[in-house]
Amino acid sequence: MRIGIVAGETSGDILGAGLIRALRERLPQARFEGVAGPEMQAAGCEALYPAETLAVMGLSEVLAHLPRLLSVRRRLVRHFRADPPDVFIGIDSPDFNLGLEKTLRRAGIPTVHYVSPSIWAWRPKRVFKVGHAADLTLAILPFEPSLYAKHGFKAVFVGHPLADAVPDHVDRVKLRSELHLPEKGTVVALLPGSRGTEVERLGKLFLDTAQWLAAKKPGLRFAIPAATPKLNELLKRQIRMYAPDLPVTLVEGHSRDVLGAADAVLLASGTAALEAMLIQCPMVVAYKLSNLSYAIVRAFDLLKIPYVSLPNLLAERRLVPEFLQYDASAAAMGAELLRLLDDPAARGEQLGGLGALTHMLRRGADQRAAEAVLEMLKSRGAVRS
Repeated sequence: MRIGIVAGETSGDILGAGLIRALRERLPQARFEGVAGPEMQAAGCEALYPAETLAVMGLSEVLAHLPRLLSVRRRLVRHFRADPPDVFIGIDSPDFNLGLEKTLRRAGIPTVHYVSPSIWAWRPKRVFKVGHAADLTLAILPFEPSLYAKHGFKAVFVGHPLADAVPDHVDRVKLRSELHLPEKGTVVALLPGSRGTEVERLGKLFLDTAQWLAAKKPGLRFAIPAATPKLNELLKRQIRMYAPDLPVTLVEGHSRDVLGAADAVLLASGTAALEAMLIQCPMVVAYKLSNLSYAIVRAFDLLKIPYVSLPNLLAERRLVPEFLQYDASAAAMGAELLRLLDDPAARGEQLGGLGALTHMLRRGADQRAAEAVLEMLKSRGAVRS
């Protein structure tokens, strides 16, 4: 068995390594080759190109590197056409992988796409692009397969890899000690985003909310993880300007540890909401676009979902308070955080819902993904049952 596989960033490299190990358990003689990072290479994948070859972020950067990326894709097409693998697996990186998958599928090679693009949030017609490129899509969210099935495409829910990676329980006392936070007392985490533009829009608002909350509940401590050294400096400036007397600890990195150490969190909608859900940290979610971007979203009705945070999308209800754009105010968000800290019933209800959602996503994604790939190959006679 020979398997082509392409992953273009760190998260894809980790995902690919888990899938390779799970497939190797079932097919010990399988060979893997493609675009691989250090994790996939350690799992036994031959790297035709290193994963960083595809790791380009931002529109202008992509345009600058487009000739090189297209050249890499053409060379991969030639390689896999000349010596066809039994199956080709593209992991995330849809802008690169879907075109590659479509071409290889037309050449008669079975194709799999691992991690569906967010077709449920925006550009829903991408379902056709994915469906025409891949014989099988491995979905990490439970509601995604039905979106493909409506159009006659095959998708299988395998669970979310992050849910498997986050432990069931965290040692809060240990985490607080490591982060230099008080062992006792109440700690509220503030996560205003992992990009500079997000922190510029939300940083002051989150600090204002913390000050509102501290006035209502004296003795609170706050903790902010900074995703990068650059954001660390930006947050330092914001604290000096807007909340110089706030009892806040600024931590470089370690966002998951900060969530584990906190009693509640105010966060920008995104992956952080998923991490808070898995760590079981009660949360309030906020997000603000630029005024121009928000006007465009409203004018063209681009937001196709009733909620923006993943916990609410999974629960199909307002499990987690959300404050978007002009509704995001210090008093409104502070009041919800205060309720989660002081009202055991409200806190318990949210935690119960978050626990149920975590169980839903924790499915052993590596193993289920491997089983789905092999089932597809068995149906084609490529492997024996």
